[in-house]
Amino acid sequence: MDDIFTHAPKLPKDFHDRVYEVVCQIPFGKVTTYGHIAQALGLRSSARMVGYALNAVTDRVKIPCHRVLNRNGELTGKMHFETPTLMRELLEGEGVEFQGDAVNLRKHLWIPPMPDDDMRLF
Repeated sequence: MDDIFTHAPKLPKDFHDRVYEVVCQIPFGKVTTYGHIAQALGLRSSARMVGYALNAVTDRVKIPCHRVLNRNGELTGKMHFETPTLMRELLEGEGVEFQGDAVNLRKHLWIPPMPDDDMRLF
């Protein structure tokens, strides 16, 4: 008798896992926005869901959450780091420049490529 799972359809990756895959692609010294990640996953209006996924990260060493900002380049996720200044310190350590409290997006913005069908959620 066949195992019932032998022919089961392959389930798509969890939304959080897909967000983490995109975040791990952000180059050193570059940043992206919650909205750009959502758009790359085919969920253009789900920037907030991306934020929720990043808030759930427990290993911030492997997943560079500090490279994800709001659409204005502001560090809206800074309260989820050990100290309120750590996110900025990590970015400045990568050579990311600020204009006041916001990252210079003209110089440091990285836009994730549109993924293949395996990565898109919809």
